[in-house]
Amino acid sequence: MISLTRLNGQSVTVNAIYIEMVESLPDTTITLSNGRKYFVTETEDEVTRLVKQFYRQVGLVGVRADVEGSS
Repeated sequence: MISLTRLNGQSVTVNAIYIEMVESLPDTTITLSNGRKYFVTETEDEVTRLVKQFYRQVGLVGVRADVEGSS
């Protein structure tokens, strides 16, 4: 799960596994696999970083030492 901030300032926790798409339209829009959309204050790059961090934390993505610092 990743914690994000809605445009109205409320915190929302999203299960990163269900994120299908992240867009900047110009607000960052997250579309889940069920079609639900969230508009958040974090940038597209920040959301991507949080998702990658979550995947590593739960073991869905391996971490190679030779490329860890390059992301």
